Amino acid sequence: MDRFDAMKAFVRVVETGSFTKAAQTLHMSRTTVTQLVQQLEARLRLKLLNRTTRKVNVTADGAVYYERIVHVLAALEEVETSLPNASALPRGQLRLDVPSPLATMLLVPALPQFHALYPDIQLDMGASDRMVDVIGENVDCVIRGGAITDQSLMARKIGDLQLAVYAAPAYLARAGTPLHPNELEHSQHRIVRFRWGRSGNGFPYVMQRGGDIVKIEGQYVLSIDDGNAYLAAGLAGLGVLWLPDYMASRHVVAGELVPLFETWSIEPMPLYLAYPPNRHVSKKLRVFIDWVVELMDRHAPVGAINYPG
Repeated sequence: MDRFDAMKAFVRVVETGSFTKAAQTLHMSRTTVTQLVQQLEARLRLKLLNRTTRKVNVTADGAVYYERIVHVLAALEEVETSLPNASALPRGQLRLDVPSPLATMLLVPALPQFHALYPDIQLDMGASDRMVDVIGENVDCVIRGGAITDQSLMARKIGDLQLAVYAAPAYLARAGTPLHPNELEHSQHRIVRFRWGRSGNGFPYVMQRGGDIVKIEGQYVLSIDDGNAYLAAGLAGLGVLWLPDYMASRHVVAGELVPLFETWSIEPMPLYLAYPPNRHVSKKLRVFIDWVVELMDRHAPVGAINYPG
């Protein structure tokens, strides 16, 4: 038995709650993962997992072993990169998931700089706006806009996204230019609605001008859960959009989007990086976090507020 592989297999089964899912994330067969865990239990002379036909639960002894072994595995990885004859640079695989527009417009174009600094870090990036099961899918970190609702995760605020309202010239030529946000509620105007999270619901946008505060739900012809597709729908003239500056700016310059309600303000959307709390923050994750913080400080710094002109 390879004790290192057995420990990794056990940790993944606990975190995913499934031998099948653990095998998928480890790129092993289910039979191999099962045998490794059984061999580990035999060596320890302890029952680590309770297995039924439907689910796998960790035993009391297994829970104690898990809490200690995740730190041991992380420490082993750290030791390998800190040996005198080892490369001084962090290396290895880093699994992350980020919003699709952030990946397309900011992160991926900047990655040559990251790769030049850390050529031995292999990034496995998911670019989506879905809710990712960080532990179950064996993801090292995620970047998400809005509040982090999963209280089991550690989260660091890395930016504030400045939001504004836009529409394509073709849409405005067809529906007219709204002069007040309330026109989006009870008129011929339509929005493109962004669906958030597992519920698939949108949420009202709160806009303020002086002492006036309005909440806009809007009537929509399209509801969508991907940021790039959401932007494409607005550019196609399907409705009014709420966008962060980094998504809208070049399209405004190109004349493809027109800002609306410029005397109104919208509270910035916080941007967070989150990761599992029970894992040691490896050197490769630390340098990635530092790099992302620096990148977002150039594009959406924390605490910056754009007041209407």
